Amino acid sequence: MVKFSEHTMKEVEAIIARYPQGKQKSALIPLLHLAQEEFGGWLSAEAMDHVASILSIESIEVYEVATFYSMFNLQPVGKHVLEVCQTGPCMLRGSDDIIAYIKSKLGIGVGETTADGMFTLKTVECLGACGYAPMMQMGMHYKEHLTPERVDQIIADCYNHK
Repeated sequence: MVKFSEHTMKEVEAIIARYPQGKQKSALIPLLHLAQEEFGGWLSAEAMDHVASILSIESIEVYEVATFYSMFNLQPVGKHVLEVCQTGPCMLRGSDDIIAYIKSKLGIGVGETTADGMFTLKTVECLGACGYAPMMQMGMHYKEHLTPERVDQIIADCYNHK
């Protein structure tokens, strides 16, 4: 059975306390972030059910949110998740070529993880950095003005800082 650690449960309680009585569902997205962080970088059905039980809501309400936002992973992911923007401005600046390059370089498709567990490739909608296209997000960091050479350097840096 999935269960938050004592430390995380204190964070959960603090987050829920931010909202008025009866409005605990408002804490759903922050709790999903905590769950994803605590349970290996992705949200299993069991983890989402745990969040639902804490918030006293139906599991389907959690699933609806988790499946809507690309920031939530619904299957195991690599240590580094490459989220390449594929919206219009990035596409006009070559994001399709960058996605194809990453697929070829890492030998994976979109939604797949490398055999060594280092990288998962995802495509996402607008990340709000159109002026720096093509770009991707890795964790909390944006990687901008992507070229094949820049992608090579990013991948090399990840391997050098295991």
